[in-house]
Amino acid sequence: MEALVHTVNALRAVAPSGAWRHRVRRVLVILTGSRSGSSVFKACLAQHPDIAALDGELEPLLALTGNGFGHHPDCASDAIGPLRNLDALADNIFDGLTCAPATAVPALAPAPELQARWRRRLLLQFPALYAASHEWAAVQQTLAGALAALGPHQAAAPLAAQHAILQRVHAPARWRLHYYDGGLDSEAARPFAEAGKIEEPPFVLPSLTRRRYTADDAADKVLLFKTPADAYRPGLHRQLFPAAEVQYLHLTRGYAASVNGLLDGWLSPTGFFAHDMARAGVALAIGGYSERCGFGRRWWKFDLPPNWRQFIDAPLSEVCLNQWLSCHGHILASGVRAERVQFEAFAAAPAATLAALWPR
Repeated sequence: MEALVHTVNALRAVAPSGAWRHRVRRVLVILTGSRSGSSVFKACLAQHPDIAALDGELEPLLALTGNGFGHHPDCASDAIGPLRNLDALADNIFDGLTCAPATAVPALAPAPELQARWRRRLLLQFPALYAASHEWAAVQQTLAGALAALGPHQAAAPLAAQHAILQRVHAPARWRLHYYDGGLDSEAARPFAEAGKIEEPPFVLPSLTRRRYTADDAADKVLLFKTPADAYRPGLHRQLFPAAEVQYLHLTRGYAASVNGLLDGWLSPTGFFAHDMARAGVALAIGGYSERCGFGRRWWKFDLPPNWRQFIDAPLSEVCLNQWLSCHGHILASGVRAERVQFEAFAAAPAATLAALWPR
């Protein structure tokens, strides 16, 4: 896996910008559990003109820089202590950060920027496939043609344009479209079985209209992060941005809805493949999962709490309940000052909830 990560880093060719991390002044971290509505909550916050955010989560960038479970020898769960390769991690973060466009009328980002954004994201999604030089050359040519075919009018309907790009990129293997949120093809889904994994499916669709983060933004924009596993990592963002004020939002959602979402995700054939437990020498025997799914002895889904070994042969319902309890328990026990936000309140009145958090 280390050799594959090395190849992906070389192909991504991210420019050095790690020194910017000492110029960042404000960071906002959403602390939450998986299946708590945090993706839509973050997406709404990211529309604020003062906020910069990643298209996805921090997790694949940790993997690229030798951090996290399966990559750092001292990490026995999603809990991370001292980070390794801080500047390289910051390089990847700044490369992936984008800001809401300054104009009211959306426009496509410049073509070279879109090309870089999409090719670097695809390398996270299918690293083993594109590590082969012939496959990588072919997909870059297809991607360039798909982006060149975009017209200015498509900035008003970016989701349809993103889907059109994916349809062309994955035309030789359309089942891979099911690895994206919502499934984009009528062909029957195949269980996730890629030879290597860096980004966790459902995969992120790279933005077409947001502008690239620059050095001039470091002192002015608030950097927004959302990764459920951050519940186990107090202090991570302070390591990355030592001069910044780090603020926290604790997003909660009722346990019934959250645990039900976790149950569905564990049984999904195409999504939420977080940790390959074969790398830890562990075969799972989770009741209602391991014997039911062909991938059920190998793949742990969603976040990996520090007490995960106690649940490798528990019923799936107990595994999911423990994930919900562990995330919120660690957030509360961390002692960080966090403003509490209920997802149910946000869903009922999103504009009012966001205005209270971040008045324009």
